[in-house]
Amino acid sequence: MYFTVDSLLPENQNPLIITAAPYGPAWLPEDYPEDIAVTWEEQVQKAVDCYNAGATILHIHVRDPKTGHISKNFNEYNDQIGRLRNAVPKMVLQVGGSISFAPPEDGTKAQWQGYDTRHMLATIDPKPDQITVAMGSCQWDLTSLTKLQDWPPRLANEQAMWAFSNMIVDALPDFYIEHLKRLKQAAIQPYFALAHIHSLEIVERIIRRGLYMGPVNGFFSMGGGGSCGANPFDWMELVRRTPHGSVFTYQSMFRLSYPLAAMMIALGQHTRAGIEENLWDTTPGKRLTSVQMIEKHVRIAKELGRQIATAEDARRILKIGVTYNSVEETLHNLGLPPNRKAGQRGFIGYPATDGKIRPAQVGGSDGHPLARHH
Repeated sequence: MYFTVDSLLPENQNPLIITAAPYGPAWLPEDYPEDIAVTWEEQVQKAVDCYNAGATILHIHVRDPKTGHISKNFNEYNDQIGRLRNAVPKMVLQVGGSISFAPPEDGTKAQWQGYDTRHMLATIDPKPDQITVAMGSCQWDLTSLTKLQDWPPRLANEQAMWAFSNMIVDALPDFYIEHLKRLKQAAIQPYFALAHIHSLEIVERIIRRGLYMGPVNGFFSMGGGGSCGANPFDWMELVRRTPHGSVFTYQSMFRLSYPLAAMMIALGQHTRAGIEENLWDTTPGKRLTSVQMIEKHVRIAKELGRQIATAEDARRILKIGVTYNSVEETLHNLGLPPNRKAGQRGFIGYPATDGKIRPAQVGGSDGHPLARHH
């Protein structure tokens, strides 16, 4: 991003897009019974409540009401997206692309599925507006930024923490190149899920190679332990390196979420709130619901004078439904320099004039240009 002298003034910033992440796939209902929606009606109402609180993107995970666990039944995702479309028709519906599905037959074993199964997200009907796409495999040790008391009692033990510390994001080129093709065919916008600056470099590289053409929207998830951590200088480097025409959301873990959100709201970036990443208020031991977290982001923005995006604002800013037809068009819309031509040396940019502003040519009475002395 490029900052001019007046970029921090709220009237010059886009309205704040808040993503709601209220479904908490890492948790079971007993971890936070006051705010974990279990029935279909509760899950839909949670979306309505988050929208009314000020969120305009809904990050979706589907919980099976029969078990209380996150669903691995593909048909349940189809049905739930349909319910949400009716309940919050203006909201940007975004499915978390890390989901895996198990076979629906009774008695079969649920297990992590391969890339082919994850590609099935592109066939959800009715389709969501966005699906998150992880770019580049990496370690994802969520314990590196947390303390034991941050976790629900069920998970606050050495065995669970060891399991979390060994998490891996699996997203090799075999996955993301094919997945982006399928999302394009389905007219679903990818929402790039990035762990650090090198994930962003992957996105630019595939654009320059013609493997993706379109708006670049996404989020940085600062979980530490292989991904970006809690150092604000690292966050600022991410902001500095994101293309000027891209739109990014920033999120972190537990109580670190709030200083990150405050920074990004002030810088004209976008935020995410909900129990998927956080269970707490700023005070240790005090819990907040997803709606209360969204309301806190709204209050921070209002104190700074920044507007909250409407659903129409969010769709316009994110360019939902927009695609580009060439590498050059994509780079130009992102504010990135064009690809280097054969034999071209030095730093590259777009063809430029001599930089001088010249007066308009005066036309004659019949519309023909007149010869003049200069």
